Amino acid sequence: MDDEITPEEVESLLETEERPRVVDIRSPGQFERGHIPGSENVPFEELPDRIAEFTDADRIVTVCPHGKASVQAARLIGSFEGTADARVESMAGGLEAWEGPLEAATDGERPDSPF
Repeated sequence: MDDEITPEEVESLLETEERPRVVDIRSPGQFERGHIPGSENVPFEELPDRIAEFTDADRIVTVCPHGKASVQAARLIGSFEGTADARVESMAGGLEAWEGPLEAATDGERPDSPF
């Protein structure tokens, strides 16, 4: 893991050509209720089996509800040989700190709680 990144920095990066891969480690149900636009859902318990999916990434940001489990996920991804050249960061404060828009499977509006 390289470091933590603020939600504001993540939101800015999402508007650039160097958009990071945002990996939301919550359960599929939580992800469906609301997630950062363009993020991908890889539940934490599936991460060890799916880590090879990130070998082509230049920058990866992990996301969870409060920013604690995503630190562990970022460390796991960063320790994988295939991501040695990638910048791997955890979003500080998690979705609780995210003030940007969220996508949801239901009506597209920001849910009361995406956790």
